[in-house]
Amino acid sequence: MSRQDAINRATAYFETGQLQTDLAKLVAFETESQNPEKRPELRRYLDAALTPRLTALGFECVVHDNPDPSGGPLLVGTRIEDPALTTILTYGHGDVIRAQTDAWREGLAPFTLVEEGERLYGRGTADNKVQHMINIAALETVLATRDALGFNVKIVLETSEEIGSPGLASFMEDNKDLLAADVLIASDGPRLRPERATMFMGARGGISFDLCVNLRDGAHHSGNFGGLLADPAIILSHALASITDARGQIQIPEWRPDSLTQSVRDALAELPITEGSSPQVDQDWGEANLTPAERAYGWNSFAVLAMKSGVPEAPVNAISGHARATCQLRYVVGTDPADIIPALRRHLDAQGFEAVSIEEHERGFFPATRLDPKDPWVTYVKNSLTETTGQPPHILPNLAGSLPNDCFADILGLPTVWVPHSYLGCSQHAPDEHVLKSVCASAMAIMAGLFWDIGSGSQVP
Repeated sequence: MSRQDAINRATAYFETGQLQTDLAKLVAFETESQNPEKRPELRRYLDAALTPRLTALGFECVVHDNPDPSGGPLLVGTRIEDPALTTILTYGHGDVIRAQTDAWREGLAPFTLVEEGERLYGRGTADNKVQHMINIAALETVLATRDALGFNVKIVLETSEEIGSPGLASFMEDNKDLLAADVLIASDGPRLRPERATMFMGARGGISFDLCVNLRDGAHHSGNFGGLLADPAIILSHALASITDARGQIQIPEWRPDSLTQSVRDALAELPITEGSSPQVDQDWGEANLTPAERAYGWNSFAVLAMKSGVPEAPVNAISGHARATCQLRYVVGTDPADIIPALRRHLDAQGFEAVSIEEHERGFFPATRLDPKDPWVTYVKNSLTETTGQPPHILPNLAGSLPNDCFADILGLPTVWVPHSYLGCSQHAPDEHVLKSVCASAMAIMAGLFWDIGSGSQVP
């Protein structure tokens, strides 16, 4: 049996409709980790949907309680053929973002898989159920083709990623021996183009917080008190405007990273940044001397997510006593996460905005991580994907968004390579979430080829 036999078997899994049937079963689990009422569904997904399939594949599976009571359970599966062989760790998350049921268009429902042309709709299709399902199915095809994988596999499936993966880092710290491996190969996030494979080796970090100005209780008539009472909305607006210049360039020195090296720039050169229905990039926004790809993947970005003062839905002639803005910093390696909020505090004080308070959000984001694009595992995976598809994948040093890669890179000390199976227009976290059938078919082939190559043992790092 050959590499191509494994790829053909993987392609047949899609072409016969089995992938779609299996995905429909996973989507039917209403695994909203943000909804406390759905907490039992998280455990049921691991017990009923994944454990039987992994056990049939030769994994020993244990579902663990989360060390953080705010998080859902975690499944760890291990399949050891020979301790001397390469060991791959892979990962996925079974939880999904809130369903937003009433916002889906007519004919669609979040927990029912619906096929329309090239698209398969359902909550969790893109994020992350089809992604870990494809990787499991690719392992099955290699095993069925060769009667052995030729390597060891460990899998972690969590159910709290959409609420910041509480407890995952602690679980990793407590189970380093159980999860020891040579590399993480996992799937999440989008391809840059649907028709071409993508790899990324880390993620931007993120932190969110509110900036607040609370001057007095109640509102006061703007005719009687206009010009006499300080306006919290005006103070807050000026404070926000001091954080960046008029084109969004960050003005806080500690928020400007030093890690956009030439090797990172070379990796980002000529990468596409949007596709299809994505909005067009504003060329005159953001750091002036950087390309759009460098801004998205190699630099920090500050955003105001929401603002409020008074009652926007029904404004009255009164000066509000309060103003609030919800803000976010997405940051890359080279930014000290422990100094993000202190640096902001120093900046606001130096600009005369002592009245502006900073309220950090309880829901944490993941720290920034990045593997050198020249790492041997990057080259190995790139060569495998190129052999399967006939063209080299797009390679990102890190994803623009955030995911818990720090647990694998920093705690377990692994090189980390992610091969995403979705695309930028998938409506992830929004109504009408979907995956493309063409991407699913391609993903089955490239993952079967990659796992076949690793099992062959030739030139594995």
